[in-house]
Amino acid sequence: MNESIQRLNSVRQRIEKACISSGRQPGDVTLLAVSKWHPAEKVAVLNKLGIRSFGENQLQEALQKQRELTDLDVQWHFIGTLQSNKTRAIAENFQWVQSVDRQKILKRLSAQRPESLQPINVCLQVNIDQEPQKSGADPDDILQLAAFASGLENIKLRGLMAIPRLTSDPGEQHESFRRVKVLFEVLRNEGHDIDTLSMGMSSDLEIAISEGSTMVRVGTDLFGIRES
Repeated sequence: MNESIQRLNSVRQRIEKACISSGRQPGDVTLLAVSKWHPAEKVAVLNKLGIRSFGENQLQEALQKQRELTDLDVQWHFIGTLQSNKTRAIAENFQWVQSVDRQKILKRLSAQRPESLQPINVCLQVNIDQEPQKSGADPDDILQLAAFASGLENIKLRGLMAIPRLTSDPGEQHESFRRVKVLFEVLRNEGHDIDTLSMGMSSDLEIAISEGSTMVRVGTDLFGIRES
């Protein structure tokens, strides 16, 4: 517990400092704890410390944790690569999906969302640096994809998610995040009621926040080295 408190306090301080430096309020940025490969017990500890949002990208692992943690007030985000054979389980068991990059997946999530649940919250993943090995929609396709998402009954479009090119050059990092923010603003100007810009991880959350991120996805700095 003490280690978890220390790690969480350190991340929160980083977020607060980055927000203040950017003229923003710390409450403007949500901390998404990326719990992949970490046991349900660690999720429970962080939840007890006030973290509600958790991100998973391995479906079966996530479903097992959900079964173990049914008594917790947790908001589950799927952040992994989406395949058609996963959409029903995701639609039935997650509140958010941050890795949607094509119409087929949007259509299946909407059709398979149970009527008893609220529309599923969706962030469109944009491959902002157009890396061929990386998931995400081409930036030029985001407007059309957003329009399609907004027309689906059981989809609530919330914004964009991006994982820019890995680089140690702060200038390049700023530029990539800035282009995501510009695309986000284009969507808002087109009339989309979106509020979430999910970008920034353990290594670059300060730069992401300075460029407008409203949600940072942190794993290692919260949980330590992954166990498998």
